[in-house]
Amino acid sequence: MGDHEKKTVLFEQVARVGKALGSGKRLELLDLLAQGERSVEHLATAAHLGVSTTSAHLQVLRQAGLVSTRRDGTRVHYELAGLDVFRLYEQLRNVAGERVADVGRAREDYLTSGRTPSSLTPTQEVSREELLSRATAGDLTVLDVRPLEEYAAAHIPGAISIPLEDLPRRIDELPSDQEVVAYCRGAYCVLAYEAVDLLHAAGRDASRLREGMLEWRLHELPVESGATAVGPDIR
Repeated sequence: MGDHEKKTVLFEQVARVGKALGSGKRLELLDLLAQGERSVEHLATAAHLGVSTTSAHLQVLRQAGLVSTRRDGTRVHYELAGLDVFRLYEQLRNVAGERVADVGRAREDYLTSGRTPSSLTPTQEVSREELLSRATAGDLTVLDVRPLEEYAAAHIPGAISIPLEDLPRRIDELPSDQEVVAYCRGAYCVLAYEAVDLLHAAGRDASRLREGMLEWRLHELPVESGATAVGPDIR
């Protein structure tokens, strides 16, 4: 019949992962790390946390095997430990969305906050498949509106980087004769919605990628890192 005490120990070890996921702020850090490798300082700024608090949360995630680290001098960089962690986070998010009614309401409230009533019509969306096909043909411009650190860590090949906060003064840098498809972090990210609103207000043809960088990476589609790319280069 087996040793029940050893069985208890087994389940307690598995529960370490569940306990690590049992914090909204740690889930937010996983969402940020799904964009690519980040330093503690950058994560703290993005999550609106102190550096010491961020470091403590990351240590819990590291002890559960969900993140790994790389040291660069005195700075420590974190990333998700593997594609299975990406999938675990996505599945947790999906189950919560299906089973907890408050999740859907909270998501809708967040994604519409700060947007003007006139912009709250359904945002036109483009699927991954359509983006790949049309970008290869060169008939649209892919726009990454995440912070520069996230773009540098990983982005869709050929995407132009203009962080949302810079977009109002840099719209003229985008081709005026093509549809612009904006993307950001994923299903819980408002940046692309706001970018499309800004582009529409400026008279530009714009859509939102239906999903973001998290889902792009989960489907193991090509990514680039580093300096700003110009022009379509999706392979």
